Amino acid sequence: QVQLQESGPGLVKPSQTLSLTCTVSGGSITTSYYAWSWIRQPPGKGLEWMGAIAYDGSTYYSPSLKSRISISRDTSKNQFSLQLSSVTPEDTAVYFCARAPDKIVVATTSEYDYWGQGTQVTVSS
Repeated sequence: QVQLQESGPGLVKPSQTLSLTCTVSGGSITTSYYAWSWIRQPPGKGLEWMGAIAYDGSTYYSPSLKSRISISRDTSKNQFSLQLSSVTPEDTAVYFCARAPDKIVVATTSEYDYWGQGTQVTVSS
C-alpha cells in the first residue's frame, strides 16, 4: 500500500517561498512509469494541478505557475518537494501530493490513484 505524507510550514508570508515535502512509503518514486505531483485546492474552489516529477526525474509544470514553481526529489529518502516562490494570499490552499499511473495523465486529477491527506498552507502577513 502506497502512502504519501505532506510536510512543511502551515503559514508563509507574502513574497516568500512556500516549501513542502512529500514522503512516500510503500513504493519507490523511481518505479516506472509513475509520476508524482503537487495538487492544491484553494478555499471554495476545485483541484488545481501544479506540477509533477516523473519516475525518470523529468518535470512538468502548469503553465500558469511555471515562472514560480520548482519540483525536485531526493531518491535516497524517497521524497519529492515543492517550491513556490513569490507567494500571495491567492496561494492559500490545501496542498496535496499524489501519484499518477503515468506522466501522460499528470494534469488530470481524476487519474490519480494515491493521495496524501493534504496540508493547509496559509499565506498571510
